[in-house]
Amino acid sequence: MLIFNAPALAADPPTVTFSLNFPGSEPERYSISVHSDGRGSYDCSAKVSAESEDRADYHADFVLSGASNAKIFDLAARAGYFRGKLDNGNKKLAFTGAKILAYKDDQKEFSAEYNVSSLPAVQQLTSLFQSVAATLDFGRRLVFMHQYQKLALDDELKRMEQEARSGQLAELQAVRPILQRIYDDSSVINIDRALAARLIQMGETGRQ
Repeated sequence: MLIFNAPALAADPPTVTFSLNFPGSEPERYSISVHSDGRGSYDCSAKVSAESEDRADYHADFVLSGASNAKIFDLAARAGYFRGKLDNGNKKLAFTGAKILAYKDDQKEFSAEYNVSSLPAVQQLTSLFQSVAATLDFGRRLVFMHQYQKLALDDELKRMEQEARSGQLAELQAVRPILQRIYDDSSVINIDRALAARLIQMGETGRQ
């Protein structure tokens, strides 16, 4: 009698997710999920443009740098994988959005909501995820502008470069695809193509 052993199903990689819900902000809600192999995804609900009240859902996949990916999972471990209370409980602090950090692997799954946390690991994770989200949201707006509002690219790219140089953005390489499309597009003015090229280089050298 022949016996066939079914191949074991590969376990999903450990995942850390950061979500923000902040009505009145733009985008008013978003979520970033990062796997231990570096793959990530960004989802948000936002106005299609600054001039419109119409909203749309947006999704983007990206790959984190090894350094940021390792930092996220190290900080998640330091924060106990979010199985306890994260909020500092001070109701007098200004509301900066309902935040959720979650961790999941094949053995455990935890999540916790907070406004402001006193835990250094959570503070660092919040700052890093918000900086990555800011980069990815520039990518969202650039996709729209490149397709529908090319004249708006100049101000947006200049603002992106300024924020990148001041340390407000992280993981510029995550939006390289749209920057590359802008650079390769001969219908875009040369100044904006040069801006896109500088941002690509900053992402490659990690100088953001």
